Amino acid sequence: MVISGLENFLTDSSFRRGLKRVALLVNYTAVDSHLNHAIPLIKKLKDIEIVRIFSPEHGLWGTSQDMDSVADSHDPLSGCPVFSLYGTSEESLAPSPDLLKDIDALICDIQDVGSRYYTYAASIVLTMKVCAQVGLPCLVLDRPNPLGGLAIEGNYIEPALTSFVGTINVPERHGLTMGELANFYNITKLNGACRLTVVPMIGYKRNMWFDECGLPWIYPSPNMPTLEAAIIYPGGCLFEATNCSEGRGTTKPFELFGAPFIDAFALADALNKMDLKGVYFRAHHFMPTFQKQAMKICGGVEIHVTDRQIFKPLKCGLAVIYQTKKLWPHDFAWRTKVYEFRQDVPAMDLLCGTNAVRLTIDSGASFAEVYNSALAPTDEANQQHREAWLYK
Repeated sequence: MVISGLENFLTDSSFRRGLKRVALLVNYTAVDSHLNHAIPLIKKLKDIEIVRIFSPEHGLWGTSQDMDSVADSHDPLSGCPVFSLYGTSEESLAPSPDLLKDIDALICDIQDVGSRYYTYAASIVLTMKVCAQVGLPCLVLDRPNPLGGLAIEGNYIEPALTSFVGTINVPERHGLTMGELANFYNITKLNGACRLTVVPMIGYKRNMWFDECGLPWIYPSPNMPTLEAAIIYPGGCLFEATNCSEGRGTTKPFELFGAPFIDAFALADALNKMDLKGVYFRAHHFMPTFQKQAMKICGGVEIHVTDRQIFKPLKCGLAVIYQTKKLWPHDFAWRTKVYEFRQDVPAMDLLCGTNAVRLTIDSGASFAEVYNSALAPTDEANQQHREAWLYK
């Protein structure tokens, strides 16, 4: 069984040396193997006082939907003020330096899902940047990458397309743990300026999927209910960049895709004929209860991963979009609304880190050309990542 960074921190006093007043950057996923939350566990430690708490997107207890601003609040467990790092502006995504000047360290513990777009890692590294400015030590209590640490799929972010869903310049499926992401950002963007300590897991191996770690699955955000959804997410998140439903408002977000104009059986047939490895597309109809296509019957597909070892989620997500645009060119549309505080760039470009993928799809090119436009050299990605590796 894997021992999380939280439990390592609680049992190894060397990580707590010199800490008296601390701030936490956490949400509800910060639990030990017995489902006890980090706030009361750290509060019980001798001589450590929790001064304040920071929360990421969705709030401390995950009550807000994606891209809904979260207000500051108060935590009844600790009696501390909670400062939201997901407010109404881009400036709200990092704490004010004044909030980090009267403490001995910032302690971060949030479960990631292994995809670049997932914003929790961005909250941590943007806060690390402020820690570096004020000279504050930052501890990241590490947790598993649910998708394992070996497979990488995707490309890098062009400088003009940096955003909250593209803060750390890693491929869409990056294969790093939260601690390794923090380490990578400190090396590549901060030049080691953050006084970072990653409290490592014990017993974690790079080839482990989350359900092989022996730790409880806490759904990391309101629309990430299962490991199956997380496996699809590096490609399924791209559905947000279209006018089609990604299954929000159903019990199968990211596993479902559809819209009222889609013929479910025609889409499923076209996708299954592509012979993508490790996945089957089942024709399905569903009705989202909120967000895109709310209360409308959508034709579409349910994505069934049949072999996660060979499944390529980014390739899958791009294939779904490609076939939908090809079959219903006059009904399909790219999202044009503000996306993660950027209104000057299409959401698809922000998610892909380049406009090449969207333009290649729009050009009518082959799917092979589309997928190739979304990939960086694997050897280059592996080499950059290995500098930040903490586990074998």
